Amino acid sequence: MVKSLAMPLWNLAITSEPYVVLAALSGATAVILGAIGAHRYVRDEVGQEQHRIFEIANHYHLVHTLVLLALPLCRIPFLVATFMLSGIILFCGSGYYIAFTGDRRFRRITPINGFCFILGWCSMCL
Repeated sequence: MVKSLAMPLWNLAITSEPYVVLAALSGATAVILGAIGAHRYVRDEVGQEQHRIFEIANHYHLVHTLVLLALPLCRIPFLVATFMLSGIILFCGSGYYIAFTGDRRFRRITPINGFCFILGWCSMCL
């Protein structure tokens, strides 16, 4: 009989607790911010644009939170976590900031911050 060398899934979850906690906190934050943003009153075109920016930031936040759950499956989880968290904080954070305040001074750096997500996805291949 051949023994499987694969780690049981529950054992993997135990050893990856910090990443699961990180994903849980990020997911809770995304849902809370989503609820706040969904109930904001949109009066004019500017408000609709802010709402659109908010929806994009919240969508990216939720999607990349799910990626955080896959960190234990990566060879270098710390590197992937660094890029993904940087992307969530910088890309989504600047989107949330613009949506909630209307201040557009961080708008130009948002695409640069999105590059953190690209690096995170690419680092999953390492």
